[in-house]
Amino acid sequence: MTGKLKYPGSTLLASSTGRDWTGVAAELRAHGAYQTPIVVPQYLEITLAVHGATDGHVTRTGSGMRQRVVPADGTLWVSPVGVCDNEIHIDTPLPEVLHLFLPSSHFTDMAAEYNLPRSPSHAIRYAADVQDDLIRQLGLAILGELREESAAGRMLVESAGMMLAARLAQAHGDGWALQQAPSTHRLDDARLRRVLDYIAAHIDRPVAVAELASVACISTYHFCRMFRAATGVSPQRYVSRLHLQRAKQMLAAGELCLAQIAMATHFSSQSSFTRAFRRETGMSPGDYRLRSR
Repeated sequence: MTGKLKYPGSTLLASSTGRDWTGVAAELRAHGAYQTPIVVPQYLEITLAVHGATDGHVTRTGSGMRQRVVPADGTLWVSPVGVCDNEIHIDTPLPEVLHLFLPSSHFTDMAAEYNLPRSPSHAIRYAADVQDDLIRQLGLAILGELREESAAGRMLVESAGMMLAARLAQAHGDGWALQQAPSTHRLDDARLRRVLDYIAAHIDRPVAVAELASVACISTYHFCRMFRAATGVSPQRYVSRLHLQRAKQMLAAGELCLAQIAMATHFSSQSSFTRAFRRETGMSPGDYRLRSR
């Protein structure tokens, strides 16, 4: 899930490659003035102009349409799977553009619980200058994680990917409505205890939201809401707190270096761990270790 072939006239600024994310891939690119080749998309793409421009246009053709917009900050585009005639002309440099790629599996998974067409990812509208603050905010949340990794960022991104798919199905599907199937599931005490025990038993490796939903025997799309209702926090926030608590214990023990602790708490680098730890505690890991002696 990358834009390497689609955007040859761009510079890759940041990528989720190597982050072990599931359910969504992200790239931050700087675009020059150029025309893209025709590439048939295999993933649904959401594009957000983070730092765009007001002195030019982005013109694209696809799905039998021609769309021309001023790519100001916050401009959104949506491109469904399988649009064969898509082509983009950028006539002004765009310093920062976020590209999010969602797999079709998000939509086929939802089809079992919602009133979706047989190929739901193909039924999303090909649209430019999309006015949707929820999609914009979810995109910025993923961008924030792309720029500065957090303790449970993998779960945050996974949840955001599912929310993006649900929002597209709800508000940007062509000729159908998203309807929740009747459900009597709730996260009762027994299910919650199973989930919390599972998290504790697997805290030494990344845990996906889909795993936890399976442990609770609840749909992934219902699980996050039910977990928050039962605990008062999101799954990623709960896991983040456990990771940071584990990091504090290892820092106080003084047996591992910071790079080893970063790896043990599932950060991609020591610097990412240090930034996340400082955000949560107000001090660096090194300072915390000194104060714990």
